[in-house]
Amino acid sequence: MHPALWISKTGLDAQQTDISVISNNLANASTVGYKKSRAVFEDLLYQNINQPGGRSSQDTEMPSGLMLGAGTKVVATQKNFSQGNMITTDNSMDWMIQGQGFFEVLLPDGSLAYSRAGQFTTDGDGRVVTSGAGFPVQPEMNVPNDAQSLTISQDGEVSVRVRGQADNVVIGQLTISDFINPSGLEPMGQNLFTETAVSGAPIQGNPGADGLGVIVQGALETSNVNTTEELVNLIETQRIYEMNSKVISSVDQMLNFINQQL
Repeated sequence: MHPALWISKTGLDAQQTDISVISNNLANASTVGYKKSRAVFEDLLYQNINQPGGRSSQDTEMPSGLMLGAGTKVVATQKNFSQGNMITTDNSMDWMIQGQGFFEVLLPDGSLAYSRAGQFTTDGDGRVVTSGAGFPVQPEMNVPNDAQSLTISQDGEVSVRVRGQADNVVIGQLTISDFINPSGLEPMGQNLFTETAVSGAPIQGNPGADGLGVIVQGALETSNVNTTEELVNLIETQRIYEMNSKVISSVDQMLNFINQQL
């Protein structure tokens, strides 16, 4: 098989993967707390025909070599954890982290997951849980049945106004976690991430302390996807895909010409 056919085939595969990444970004452009991804490419091994610096004669060396590449591949998808925009909802159970950090969520198997999406509600027991799957927010907090309003301070202290009492009652202290390498977190869907060996262990603390972000009540963090940028990337990827397809078509015509003429 002509080497260019295989090289172009790797290009087609890589651009198809890139389009999948871009399409997922666009699909989640309205997902609260979503962090966009990008595909990371690498060139494949080279066929080393002439080594750079090899002897061309007794007294001279080749200033450059002859090495033929084998194409490209996608080796990773990398999350971008830049801050999304803030939208005001005036819902007391909508919390946003302004700055670094993740909300902690308890999964059914007892492990912890981490999220930037602050759309919370209460379950039948009064626990503060995620709006989708109902996973309890950690540390666990219970809102009394007779609570009239709920307030969370910038440093994460959660209090409620109880009927018949003049002062607010503190029901818990929210803590958030950060990681040395957030890009190493594993996305698991449902706006959640899990810890991995390369993300590092979670660094837990109160909001606003030790470089962690502060809590903004009545607001949510939007997706950090820039739709205009993604559409430009989509057009670029489509053009590269078409060019790789054109190479395959051209090589096929060349081989067909040789078969017919020789």
